[in-house]
Amino acid sequence: MVQFVIRRFIAMVLTMFAISFVAFAIIQLPPGDYLTAYIAQLSATGEQVDPKVIENLRQQYGLGEPYLVQYWKWVSGIMVGNFGQSFEWKRPVSELIWGRLGNSILLEGIAVIAMWLIALPIGVYAAVRKYSLGDYLATVLGFIGLAVPNFFFALILMYLSFTWFGETIGGLYSPEFENARWSLAKLWDFLSNAWIPVLVLATAGTAELIRILRANLLDELKKPYVTTARAKGLPEWRVILKYPVRLALNPLVSTIGWLLPALVSGSVIVSVVMNLPTAGPMLLRSLTTQDMYLAGAIILLLSVLTVVGTLISDILLAWIDPRIRYGGK
Repeated sequence: MVQFVIRRFIAMVLTMFAISFVAFAIIQLPPGDYLTAYIAQLSATGEQVDPKVIENLRQQYGLGEPYLVQYWKWVSGIMVGNFGQSFEWKRPVSELIWGRLGNSILLEGIAVIAMWLIALPIGVYAAVRKYSLGDYLATVLGFIGLAVPNFFFALILMYLSFTWFGETIGGLYSPEFENARWSLAKLWDFLSNAWIPVLVLATAGTAELIRILRANLLDELKKPYVTTARAKGLPEWRVILKYPVRLALNPLVSTIGWLLPALVSGSVIVSVVMNLPTAGPMLLRSLTTQDMYLAGAIILLLSVLTVVGTLISDILLAWIDPRIRYGGK
């Protein structure tokens, strides 16, 4: 098991270098660069652009250098904790991303926990009580959750909140806690404001997990080892939870790697609609303006979440399924 983790860690480091190289290249694929968009923005407002100023900025940011040179300067800076300077914000990237990325990880992490806590009991019940009223109800709610886009669900909740209670929902903090240091009071304020975004983000994922768990558990309950366990007189709850549920969890555990980054990227529109200070809107803005250091840092950190999540899912799979742990030996 230790050798497996070491091999995966080495592969994780190599994968991160490959992802950073591709991500930095994709950001620069559109024609022009940040200064091109900046010049177009100034021209649209009628301001005159001094070519000498633009050339000085191009030399200052190294935008006139070859791609490999720009990439190496960026990666070598990251190795010492320097993610570069944001062109648009005129501030170090590290000062911009940690707060928003922390909000994203905290918000989406709670959404993932909520998804699992809701989906597991409902999925198991729907499979064990197949074709019952509860199963049909879970199926209908699941299809509704999959069919309704998250941003549309957010708009509905915002409309109902304003119409029925006269209050607007949005944001993650009260005004007095937005720039305050973390404390128990700020954490409580975050939790009191975050439950609606968590509900919005977890709806579709919960419905999907319920359907996957129900389908896999139904398949496991038909296998001979379940019949044998019942014939030995084991209690029904133990027959179901001992092996069928553990094996039915395999597809769900294997999705941990991409679940959190998918929530971050999929919450961009929800964050814009609900005015959430997360990484999604900042990533969208940085890609639009070709702010390559800011966009590259966010994409790289999301990739780190993906790779680390994949490693965690592999370890959990080896823990819950002995067939994976021993590799057939």
